Amino acid sequence: MKYYIIAGEASGDLHGSNLVKGLKKVDKNAEIQAWGGDLMEESGAVLRKHYRDLAFMGFVEVVKNIRTISRNIDFCKKDIEAFQPDVVIFIDYPGFNLRIAKWAKTMHFRTFYYISPQIWAWHTSRVHGIKATVDKMFCILPFEKAFYNKYGYDVDYVGHPLLDVTENIEKEVNFNEENQLSEKPIIAILCGSRKQEVSAMLPTMLSVIPSFLDYQFVIAGAQSIPDSVYDEILRNSPFFNKIDVKIIKNKTHQILKNATAALVKSGTSTLEAALIGAPQVVCYKGNAVSYAIAKRVVKVKYISLVNLIADKPIVKELIQGDFNKENLVIELTKAIENQAVIKKEYEDLRQLLGSIGASDRAAELMFQYLKVK
Repeated sequence: MKYYIIAGEASGDLHGSNLVKGLKKVDKNAEIQAWGGDLMEESGAVLRKHYRDLAFMGFVEVVKNIRTISRNIDFCKKDIEAFQPDVVIFIDYPGFNLRIAKWAKTMHFRTFYYISPQIWAWHTSRVHGIKATVDKMFCILPFEKAFYNKYGYDVDYVGHPLLDVTENIEKEVNFNEENQLSEKPIIAILCGSRKQEVSAMLPTMLSVIPSFLDYQFVIAGAQSIPDSVYDEILRNSPFFNKIDVKIIKNKTHQILKNATAALVKSGTSTLEAALIGAPQVVCYKGNAVSYAIAKRVVKVKYISLVNLIADKPIVKELIQGDFNKENLVIELTKAIENQAVIKKEYEDLRQLLGSIGASDRAAELMFQYLKVK
């Protein structure tokens, strides 16, 4: 069968790559074209658009880039029509994907959604549009099935794919030596996969360095961000000490596994850090106007997946005005000192997410549904 998959950011590329692998297991004749990144391409999908060209974050940024977004939508529609897939599969990225889903349904393409948009957090009315345009929804958070059931929409809960990704990560004995690090304990910095996220987050994250001179800081660099972006921020930082800051790409999970603690931008990475076992402080700072709009419509108590799934504050969240040097120093110190308590909470969190195999379960269900015309 022919599959057209749309993922618009780094986390979607990760989960999409595992879904591609799963589809190829159950469908030996699978032809897969995709919007995504290097991981999806390495897994066997023909890449049609890279997510680095799609990464617009926040209301203001979307407005500024509306022409580019419109061109991408037009290209996507034409590309789907040319490929004539048996199904279009959407991975998160709701601003774009829900528009394409609505169009795809009118064009009589089958539509599947893997990793539900977080409409339970901020735009519950969208559930009616999803019911009308998405044939099958595959959820990864335990409370999402109950949410959709309230609206009479039966969805499949497949478990969280990060359980697979983080299941067997072992701490590297020679990690520091192999990556030319000192013997000081590591504090990891995960500042996002978009240039505007890195620019907004990294300078403040680096500001804690003078308070943690017994540690070395390792930035988990995003493959989509040129080294020059990090280098410029480091050069301009009054807190920068070349000996104690290093950028390492393509090793995020090993960085977290070997870290004493981490500063993590809100997003999928917070759950990755928790499942790997790194005590963390969750950070977020966006455009002031975008944040003001979001604050009016968001309907959840927490912004991190860790706290949302647990339904309690396991990790500290520093958002917008609270994201500053003073608070970071205080909360990072607590995260380091309270490691045992935090890691116990992480184990309980893992139990809530169920068993490994989410990507394979989703792929198997998709293939079975497609065989029923």
